[in-house]
Amino acid sequence: MKHTFADNYSLSHEARENGSVFAPRFDVNGLVTAIAVDASTRDVLMVAYMNDEALSLTLETGEVHYFSRSRAKVWKKGETSGEIQKLKEIRVDCDQDALLVIVEQTGRGAACHTGHRTCFYRSVVSGEHGVSLEGGAEPLIFDPKDVYSSGS
Repeated sequence: MKHTFADNYSLSHEARENGSVFAPRFDVNGLVTAIAVDASTRDVLMVAYMNDEALSLTLETGEVHYFSRSRAKVWKKGETSGEIQKLKEIRVDCDQDALLVIVEQTGRGAACHTGHRTCFYRSVVSGEHGVSLEGGAEPLIFDPKDVYSSGS
């Protein structure tokens, strides 16, 4: 069953922020930001985008789907890698332009296509020699070369 969502721009400010109508505010490209969080640890796993089809499929199947901007198509998380995200809950922010997608990360437990548990495996550090990245020392859960034949 394809879901249809209310038009965010037709809602009053009060209805958008305090009402019960789910009306995701898709941007000019038809996308809404989706932040995936682990249901057990509450760690942020990844940030991606959903269009109305990906959001509808997620709600319909209970498995999280996203919209790939680089490939310009909907994809089911884990379809290739086996790292499927099972939907536990979706929350929406106050003006309905961002989604918090609370998931059970299945498979080996890697949400990131790099083989890391989370896409946020490095920190930005500012020092006397400029800005750099630190971290990434935790072991990979899988080797992406073994999982993705054409890269990602």
